[in-house]
Formats: sequence, structure tokens, C-alpha cells
Amino acid sequence: MATIVAFHAHPDDEVLLTGGTIAWLAAEGHRVIIVVATNGEIWPDQHRGQRLDELRASAAILGAYKAVHLGYADSGAGPVLFEDPPGITRFARADVEEAARKLAGLLADEHADLLLSYDPQGGYGHPDHVQVHQVGAQAARLAGVRVVEATVPRELIARFGRLLLMLRLVTRHRLDRMRGYGMPQSAITHRVDVRRYAAQKRAGLAAHKTDVFSRGRTARLFRALVRSPLPMFRIACGTEWFAEPGGRTGELVARGQTTRASPTGISAQHQPPLTNNPQVSAICQPPTPYLGPSQVKARSSWVSVNVAAR
Repeated sequence: MATIVAFHAHPDDEVLLTGGTIAWLAAEGHRVIIVVATNGEIWPDQHRGQRLDELRASAAILGAYKAVHLGYADSGAGPVLFEDPPGITRFARADVEEAARKLAGLLADEHADLLLSYDPQGGYGHPDHVQVHQVGAQAARLAGVRVVEATVPRELIARFGRLLLMLRLVTRHRLDRMRGYGMPQSAITHRVDVRRYAAQKRAGLAAHKTDVFSRGRTARLFRALVRSPLPMFRIACGTEWFAEPGGRTGELVARGQTTRASPTGISAQHQPPLTNNPQVSAICQPPTPYLGPSQVKARSSWVSVNVAAR
């Protein structure tokens, strides 16, 4: 059994980019921890913590071991970076080294074998997504953990971007910029077939009700996906892509791989365990089990991390 940490920008990103992969890894017996940098709230008490609750529900559906909030606020996708909300820093404004040390400490505490992060432009250039790449890359270096970056083939976006805009399934995106989203097919090193886990992935997305029923620029696409018949959802969302720095190919996680005793780079013994760290507030509640078609029982716990840089 290996330990995989999936690092994402906002609640819902874990489903869109890696939901099927998380469900597959959990079904194979691996321990998957979802870490989100932000709480998904741009304004104070915008959703009163609902988006983190929805993340917890999604994590349970996908079979993740637990979900962790790294302690930052949503930066928004617009051209203006607003002032920080009281008592919390917007992720795009966070010091990369400080945030990386938080994540590296978690990687060490959890004896992580693999970090899932984002490609250099964060998929489509959202400031928080770009920051995930930068923080994830630095945290992986500090902790000595292998990193693989979630992405989408650029050619695929170029092929379907115009249709998505014409149908208004996505808004406030420009076609010329969309053609530069993701990574070239030649740079993608891992292609994961997750069609078997489509029901879990769709249910995980449906758990993010705030986004699905919002007026956001991808809300119509979310609603279309959640309401689509399962065979159609499998076609649209049945593959997930990753690019590994250095071009390494092969298995994403080796069959039978087990968690190493101690990470290199940062010694776990010098990191306060999450459960014993007085700066970490933990709320552990057993979720309602989710039994998908593969009869995989989802088990998750919730941990909110608001720690100072280590």
C-alpha cells in the first residue's frame, strides 16, 4: 500500500482532474490524501464553510483516506487580486516557500510516496492553480517525494473549445487562450483509464452543489456532466492525464508498491504529527459509506490544517 497526496487548488478540482484516479488508487488499497490549498471562498463567510463540507463528501465518495485544507483563501480568477479576508491569506499572494514548507511537512508526516500536482500553467492559468504547481514542485523537492502533474491534452481542448463556447457550457474564456491550455500530447507521460470509476467520479462532482448550481463560468458544464447518462459521462470524463517532470513513463503507482518508512529530504521525526500538533484543528467524523458499482466502500476523515510554516 502506497500513500498518495493529491494537491489541488479548490474544492471540486480534486474530482475534475483526478477523481477517477483517486477512486482507482483507493480501490487498489492505496492510501489517498486530498489536500486543497484554499477553502473555495473569495469573500468572508461567502459559503460559511459549505465548500469544505462538500469536499469532505466528495472525498468519502471517491474513497480518499482524508481531506486537508492547507489554510488559504480563494484568490478568484479575475484580473483583480482583492485584499486578503480577515485572518487568512489568498493563496496567490502566499509566500511560495512558506506554503511549500507546510505541504512538505504534511508529506513527511504522512510518509507520502507520490504527490499529484498541476502542470506549470495550472491547466488554464488560474492564479491559484499556477501557485499549486509552484508550491507542489517546491514541496516535492523539500520532502524528496516524486511528483506527477495533472493536466489535459492541449490538442483536445483546441478541438472542443469552440463547441464548449458555442454551447455556453463555459463562459468568460477566449478561444485563442484556450488553445494554450493544458500540455502538448507529447509532454503527457501517463494516461489513466478511469471509466470503471465513472459513477464515483460523477457522484463526487455532484457533491459540490455550491459550484454545480452557481453562476460560475463552468457551472453549466458541471450541471451538464452531473445530469448526463453514465455512458456519456464515461466518454467525456473517462480518461485522466498526467505529465511527469523529466519525462518518466510507466506505471503511475507500481502494483504492490508500499509506503516507504521515512521520506528523504525532510525527516518526519522533526515534523509534529498532525494529530498531536496543537496548531491543527481536527474534526474526524465517519462519513456515510458510498457503495459504487465496484462495491468499493469509501472511508474518509476530515482534517483542517492551519499551521505556521515549519
